[in-house]
Amino acid sequence: MSELAPMREQVYSDPRPKEYFDRFHERARTREPDWVYDVVRTITSLYAYTLLRARSISSENVPGSGAVILAPNHFSFMDHFLMGCFIRRKVRFMAKSQLFKKPMQFVYTHGGVFPVRRGARDEDVFLARGGAIAMYCEGGRSRTGKVAEQAKRGIGRLALETGVPVVPIAIFGSSRVRNWKRLQFPKVTVQYGEPIRWERVENPTREQQQAVADEILVEIRKLYKGLEDHGRKGILRRLREQRRAEGSAPTGAAVV
Repeated sequence: MSELAPMREQVYSDPRPKEYFDRFHERARTREPDWVYDVVRTITSLYAYTLLRARSISSENVPGSGAVILAPNHFSFMDHFLMGCFIRRKVRFMAKSQLFKKPMQFVYTHGGVFPVRRGARDEDVFLARGGAIAMYCEGGRSRTGKVAEQAKRGIGRLALETGVPVVPIAIFGSSRVRNWKRLQFPKVTVQYGEPIRWERVENPTREQQQAVADEILVEIRKLYKGLEDHGRKGILRRLREQRRAEGSAPTGAAVV
């Protein structure tokens, strides 16, 4: 198996003041993603469907309306697009503030992206009412191509403070997307798990936040391990067998 292409060193601080980003947050709160989102999704989806042979499993697990947090593993810059190209909803993305520079900040702001200042507590990070937001348990991209052992607690805080469902997502194969310069294009599968919901907690403790974040990551790891062990066809076959068993079971009977 070919090794991963190197990643640039990540920058974790931004010297610009919070006020610089207020306009981006204001736009995200008051305006929906516009035609830029549709154009970018069309282009990246064509790339995903063809060169990456990307396919989805159980995309119907994402609610068609209402607030929801989408929680995938994070290996590649393409993960944002791979996660969104199989669902009709427009997904809001949180991105590190360092990316908000001309000319790309026009694409980000019109595409529904809003900045998070790393190294600082951003009180403006929010879940839009009735919207879909993507948030990575692991924080930054994995440099090893492996799912992290522990989650960042931010997603736990958001899940508890809002009480909205969280959909764990496994994106399998995207770690090798960055090998495109070597003309290596992986086969990517995106599997959407069952939504999980926690009772709303107004001021969750750090321990509560971490516990929920870790639970979400456990579900992501289960989905990812299934794809790693059985492949796309194997998982689809297992799901079909499960649905047939559930359909033939008597009412009230448990299917093991």
